[in-house]
Amino acid sequence: MTGADGRRPIVVGVDADTAKRLALAWAADEADRRGLPLRLVHAQGTPTGGYRSGEARPSWEEWNRALHGVGDQVLKEAVAFVESRWPAVEVSTLLAEGEPAWVLHEEARRAALVVVGSWHLTRRHGMFTSASVALPLTAHAPCPVVAVPEPEPITQQPAYFVVGVDGSPQSAAAVGVAFEEAALRGALLRALYVWHPPRLSTLDEDAAVLECSRVLSETVAGRSATHPDVELHHEVVRGHPVKALTEASERALGLVVGTRGHGGFTGMLLGSVSQGVLHHARCPVITVPA
Repeated sequence: MTGADGRRPIVVGVDADTAKRLALAWAADEADRRGLPLRLVHAQGTPTGGYRSGEARPSWEEWNRALHGVGDQVLKEAVAFVESRWPAVEVSTLLAEGEPAWVLHEEARRAALVVVGSWHLTRRHGMFTSASVALPLTAHAPCPVVAVPEPEPITQQPAYFVVGVDGSPQSAAAVGVAFEEAALRGALLRALYVWHPPRLSTLDEDAAVLECSRVLSETVAGRSATHPDVELHHEVVRGHPVKALTEASERALGLVVGTRGHGGFTGMLLGSVSQGVLHHARCPVITVPA
């Protein structure tokens, strides 16, 4: 669903746990910052036929009504939270039946970006905070996906974003998003090319680093010209991409990565770099398709 004026909304998965509000707050702040509508989505699995049998169990209809009642209340409280934070943000809601990952993927077709919560994606804390939602979305959504961690990360001043660059079209798209986010917040931007030398390689390391530096400079040059107000720091670092990017973004406002890199991260697709930073980063992770 787009806004009445054709603007694509920011879609956020709303968890039933009212104590978990960081993803909702991040999405509401972003909607206000960008002047976009905000769409609150809560999904629930469809009751199975097993609930129809047995005198001690509720009927399918009773179970369905109970789920809808809970979902309606979850969305009502989420709307109140957003309105108290940003009264001018245009808000719509969707209570859907189905697996959350599938529901959000469908919503992503018409979204500017999708926001979900994360608990470092290692345990199942809720429908919108588990790897079963964030990882499939990251792999297949046609728009950027933001995983916002709980608890709230610690940032430092001056505020900064980190973006991973590897020379691929996907990382070029990530660079574009990173510049936009930094510009919107008046933040610095650190662009990193992480060179991971292959084992038992006889490659000339100095020449390899120079080539990485060339690719990095070319990737950020055009965006830097478009956003002259963003202070840019770029460097080539040696090491494993997941570890290097996670450490560099430890106190960042966010880490931006592409989802299908084939350049400097050769062979490290979702499941390694993207999945790795989703598991380990302590700041919001924005994954960007080409």
